[in-house]
Amino acid sequence: MFIDNKDFRTMYKKWFQIFDHLNIGAFVTADKKVVTLNRSAMLLMGVKKSDVTNKTCQKLCCSIPCHGRCPFQGGLLQGTECPNVEIINGHGTRHMVTRFVVPVYSPEQLIKGCFTVLQDHSTLSELIQRVEHQERTLKIIFDSIDMGIFTVNKGGHVTFFNTAAEKISGYNRRQVLGKNCSMIFGASDKICASLLAKTMTDGQSLINRKGMITNVEGENIPIMASYIPLKNEKDIIVGGLATIRDLTLAHQLNRVIKKRYTFHDMIGKDPSMQKIFEKAAVVAVTDATILIEGSTGTGKDLMAKVIHSASRRADQPFVKVNCAAIPNDLLESEMFGYVKGAFTGAIKDKPGRFQEANGGTILLDEIGDIPLGLQAKLLRVLEDKEFYQLGSPHTIKVDVRIISATNRGLEKLVENKQFREDLYYRLNVLRIDLPSLKDHQPDIPILIKHILRRLCAIRGYQYPGISEHAMELLLNYDYPGNVRELENIMEHALIICQEELIELHHLPVHIQNWFGSWHKNGISHSTALSPQDAMETEQIIQTLKQHRGNRKKTAQTLGIDRTTLWRKMKRFNIHL
Repeated sequence: MFIDNKDFRTMYKKWFQIFDHLNIGAFVTADKKVVTLNRSAMLLMGVKKSDVTNKTCQKLCCSIPCHGRCPFQGGLLQGTECPNVEIINGHGTRHMVTRFVVPVYSPEQLIKGCFTVLQDHSTLSELIQRVEHQERTLKIIFDSIDMGIFTVNKGGHVTFFNTAAEKISGYNRRQVLGKNCSMIFGASDKICASLLAKTMTDGQSLINRKGMITNVEGENIPIMASYIPLKNEKDIIVGGLATIRDLTLAHQLNRVIKKRYTFHDMIGKDPSMQKIFEKAAVVAVTDATILIEGSTGTGKDLMAKVIHSASRRADQPFVKVNCAAIPNDLLESEMFGYVKGAFTGAIKDKPGRFQEANGGTILLDEIGDIPLGLQAKLLRVLEDKEFYQLGSPHTIKVDVRIISATNRGLEKLVENKQFREDLYYRLNVLRIDLPSLKDHQPDIPILIKHILRRLCAIRGYQYPGISEHAMELLLNYDYPGNVRELENIMEHALIICQEELIELHHLPVHIQNWFGSWHKNGISHSTALSPQDAMETEQIIQTLKQHRGNRKKTAQTLGIDRTTLWRKMKRFNIHL
């Protein structure tokens, strides 16, 4: 740099209006005397500008070699850097710096001054240490999370891989850093490559996407993953982040839960119920549509779950749609979904219940409440295995087994033109009729025992006994709400009862009132009985009186079990 000596000081003072804002030390000397220096240099040197202006640079730097040969002389002559020079500031603190020197020449090729920049190594070291500390802290945090986390650059190469990701994938982070994520997850590369590439291209996060990855052992691992684009301070996408949750345990627990719904565990020893269970076991292994009819509370929902669990689709979704609980104007979008913009408020695509059930089973509960307009669309799903979403011109194919249930007679609805006849026949390929509880009353004691055991296990209660009079009521009540009503009655009694025995007064009041009016009718029997039946009836009545209505003792005296006694009392219309 060439400049006249008289303009040297003036020019650098103007330049220093800019240099004063640098965060590295800078000062100007002329003839080895300080002309000016910036704020960072004053902080580094521990001096004021007035203390060193027009003083030699030795006064400013206080470098030990200044007492001998100038350590910057070589750099000054060549215009290069002088690394690892120790200086002592005004507070006596030692700093190791690198000094960059730009000489300024006169027209006569004489060095008239220089512009000097000092880079404090301690500042850089502290910055590096701070960054390394932050990285270590983040690594500790991410490694303590039980969710797999990894990041990739724009090329899809892994830049970070936490401990949970190692456990899920089976790979050590040293094996995967720098590798393309599609190579890590083998045959399931679409989970990583496709979805991460999509989120980095679109700039939109993809949240809670189910999928499958292949671990280092070649095993398929079910996961729930989210994909997020990573952006720099200029809002430019520089990579992507994926979080993955291992769903293996959830799937195992789901299978355990499903095992509860098996024919072996279904409650009912009555011959009529056993025939139903046998039929259900046969139809479960097929893919045919099933219609389940029965009054409210007879267990239609449970029967559908049992059939699904016994089918080849047991590991696939079971989705229930209560057609009566969803308003008619929303039922179509709920069942078949819609695309963005299909109607006001449709701000994004929404899959329907049929898509959620793909590969599995869908239960259309209260099928009789579906409006006629929607019945035609449902018929197409049954016939062609496809449908249109609201607002979409494209069909969607599904592989779903349909089980429908109703407490209304569909045949009557067809007669009244409230239900399509063609749809009825498509739904009614296989039919299961569930009887009311009053039609298989011998199962009541078994059901009571099962319900009480389940409720006691849930609530942590001691299993109670049931008094004779309470059992008499429970055996003779009509149960318009069927098994569901019996469950409610027993739960009420279990909560109210603080003793070892459930008595009449522990049962709901309306049941007690019914029992009181029923019991007033006393003992009656038909006059049309055969002589043999009349004799047996009289024997039962007299034995009951002898034991003051105690059925257990009566059955023992007669040499029969209590269930047989109850059946005979029912048959002969004996109330006592």
